[in-house]
Amino acid sequence: MKASRSATGGLVYSTDSGRMCPQCRQPMGVCACHAVAAVSVSADGVVRVSRETKGRAGKGVTLVKGLGLEGDALTALAKALKATCGSGGTVKDGVVEVQGDHCDKVLAYLAAKGWKAKRAGG
Repeated sequence: MKASRSATGGLVYSTDSGRMCPQCRQPMGVCACHAVAAVSVSADGVVRVSRETKGRAGKGVTLVKGLGLEGDALTALAKALKATCGSGGTVKDGVVEVQGDHCDKVLAYLAAKGWKAKRAGG
């Protein structure tokens, strides 16, 4: 028996709206369940800073998770972190990515701004 389209997740991209949320089937920009999931990551109030190379051809990036910020506030913090490190980066799904290994600089910046941050991973 072949599974129906709705049972396998349904629409994931629309040329009109872009990416679609698999849970509520709304565009990611107006999805309510995705925003709740992003905020719940920081339930313990600790920001985790780690370094990762997976899927980046051996190039390392510094990941900042658990900020609990959304939209413009997250973008502004990412911009400040990139300027502090003198590097590029981006924001993807509530996680700030800074190009290069800048864990110590990011931890020092977050501590100076009053965030409770710790290093995660190896």
